[in-house]
Amino acid sequence: MSTELLFIRHGETDWNRQQRFQGQIDVPLNAVGQAQAERLAARLVAERYDGLFTSDLARARQTAAPLAVAWRLQPVAVTALREQSFGVLEGLTLTEVKERHAALWQRWLEHDADFALPRGESLRRFNTRVMTAVRELAAEAPARRLAIVTHGGVLDMLWRSAHGLSLSGLRACNIPNTGVNRLRWAGGTLHIDRWADDEHLAGLPPQPSTAAAGEP
Repeated sequence: MSTELLFIRHGETDWNRQQRFQGQIDVPLNAVGQAQAERLAARLVAERYDGLFTSDLARARQTAAPLAVAWRLQPVAVTALREQSFGVLEGLTLTEVKERHAALWQRWLEHDADFALPRGESLRRFNTRVMTAVRELAAEAPARRLAIVTHGGVLDMLWRSAHGLSLSGLRACNIPNTGVNRLRWAGGTLHIDRWADDEHLAGLPPQPSTAAAGEP
């Protein structure tokens, strides 16, 4: 018995475009992000899910809104599905981080899973939060289909878990805004069936890179 899990990263924000650390700051979608969310809903309108869950941050809730209309489902906000907290770096661009927090930036580049920025959250603690939430959602809905709108860092944790990768080190997967990621929870293990499918975004502006940080 397995639970089908459709994971979706939120649409684009101005801070994505500016390479600015968002973390848990409540940044809304920009016009491109809204268009991405509408395209996503139009693509998935014929699919059927038993539940729609979302991070409680605005960019995820706004991305889920067109899906909720298409599927006639009430989204359920889950705080544990928020992005990683980047503490003192939140709100800063990569350039500003390097200028104002040079020592922290060098420490960050070590990609140590146990390092937490001041007022922030380590990758290990973040991973525990994310995987506990996913495990609980799957346990509550065996043999059902759930859609979950969340963040780039959360998806990175899922990728690492499914592939048995270390929490330390650079991100190794592509995570486009509103990309479709199809996973299964079976036997207490996460499996990936399809990843980073963003064919519904053809013709929209190219997306900014998320390789430098969890979700700047």
